[in-house]
Amino acid sequence: MTQVFVSRRVVTPEGVRAAAVIVDDGKITKVLDPSQVPVDASVIDCGDYVLLPGLVDAHTHINEPGRTEWEGFETATRAAAAGGFTMLVDMPLNCLPATTTVAALEAKRAAARGKCTVDWAAWGGISDHNAAHLEPLAAAGVRGFKCFLAEPGIDGFARVDEVELRVAAPHIARTGLPLLTHSELPGPIEAATERLGGADWRRYASWLASRPDEAELEAIRLMLRLCEVYGFRLHIVHLATVKALPELRRARGRGVAVTVETCPHYLHFAAEEIPDGSTLHKCAPPIRTAANRDGLWEALREGVIDLIATDHSPCPPDLKRMDEGNFQTAWGGIASLSVALSVVWSGMWRRGFALDDLARWMSARPAALAGIERRKGAIAEGRDADFVLFDPDAEIEVAAKTLYTRHPISPYMGEKLFGKVVATWVRGRHVFREGVFSSSCVGQEVC
Repeated sequence: MTQVFVSRRVVTPEGVRAAAVIVDDGKITKVLDPSQVPVDASVIDCGDYVLLPGLVDAHTHINEPGRTEWEGFETATRAAAAGGFTMLVDMPLNCLPATTTVAALEAKRAAARGKCTVDWAAWGGISDHNAAHLEPLAAAGVRGFKCFLAEPGIDGFARVDEVELRVAAPHIARTGLPLLTHSELPGPIEAATERLGGADWRRYASWLASRPDEAELEAIRLMLRLCEVYGFRLHIVHLATVKALPELRRARGRGVAVTVETCPHYLHFAAEEIPDGSTLHKCAPPIRTAANRDGLWEALREGVIDLIATDHSPCPPDLKRMDEGNFQTAWGGIASLSVALSVVWSGMWRRGFALDDLARWMSARPAALAGIERRKGAIAEGRDADFVLFDPDAEIEVAAKTLYTRHPISPYMGEKLFGKVVATWVRGRHVFREGVFSSSCVGQEVC
C-alpha cells in the first residue's frame, strides 16, 4: 500500500516546508502539498515533528568480522537507527581480516547477513602494499579507499608512506573513487613525544602535546600535492585543526578535488574542559582547544568543511584504561552513533544554524562522498524512503541504556543535549520508535 508521511516541517533540498511525502515500494515517488494526500493511502501523521532525510555516516568502525566483541553489525546498526542514521559506510580496519582484498570484503558481507537494522556499505583499505587489489575491490563494490599516514595502533592494518601512495595513486585515480586519508604524519608525532620525555600521561595536556597540529598540517600538504599530481578524489577524514584551513581554501581555489569532514567530538568538547585521566575522550587527532572548536564551526559555515561524520570507534571498556587514566596506552576512539545527531544539533542551535544545514552536513554530502546520492541523502523523488522523525526542541540526558552499542561507555554520559530522535524508517519500513526496535533486520548493503 502507498504510504504518505505528512509533516508541517519536512526538510527537502529546496528547504523546510509542510509536505506530504508519497512512498511506494520503499521509494519516494512524490513530495506534495499536504492538501494532496491520496485518499486510499496509509498516512503517517508526523504533526509538528521534523521529518529529516535519514542520516548517512561516512565514517563508522563496525569491527566485524574478527573483533565483534568490540562492536558488530547487530549492535552498530541498532545504535545507528536510534541515532537517526539509516546508512553506514564501514571503515576497512579494526575488523579481521581488514577490507583490503575482495576475499575480505566477501567475509564482511557474510558477517553482515541478516543482522542489520539499517543499510550499509564498505570502504576498501590501502595497506601492506595491496595496490593490485584496489581496482578489483572497486569492481566488487567498495565505495572508496581509506589509508593511514600514521600508525593506526591496531594489528592487521599498517600505515602507508609516500612511496606506497605513489604506487597506489594511479589505481585509485582509474576507479574514480575517493581516497580517504587519516592525515597525521609520524615525524611530528615522534618529535613531539620525544620532547615530552617523562611526561605524566594521565594529563590530557600530555596527549594533546604529543599529537601536534603540525602532524595534521604536514600530512594534508602531502596529500594535496599527490592529489594534484595523480588526479584522484581526496577526502580528509576527521579534521581536527583549524591550522589546515588556509591550505584547504587555497587548494580549492586551484581546483583540487578535495573534500573535508570533521566529527561531533571536535565540535563539542574542548581540551581545556577535559579532566585529567578521562581516557574516554581520547581520539586521534586529539580534541583541541575551545578556540579551535569555534574555528571548525566557522569552517562549516563557510563551506571549507563539507560534512560531519561520527568516526564511531568503539572498544571494550578495559582498552580505555579508565582505572589507570593513561592517555598513552588507552585505545583512541569515541563511540557516538546514537548521540551524534543530538550533539551536533545542540551546537548548531547555540550558533544559529538551521535544519537545512543539518541535512546537508549529515545526509546529503556524506551520501555524495560515498557515491550513493541517487539513493540516499535527501527527501526527494526517486530516493529511498529513509526518514528520521526528529524533535529539535526536546532535551535529553545521555544514559547508558540509550547508547545501544555493545559497550555502553561514552564521554557524553550524563550530558544534557537538545534534539531527540523519535522514530526512524529505512526504505519505508519502521525500524525504531521511542526506544523500541523492529523485530526484523531490514538493512542491506548498498553498492
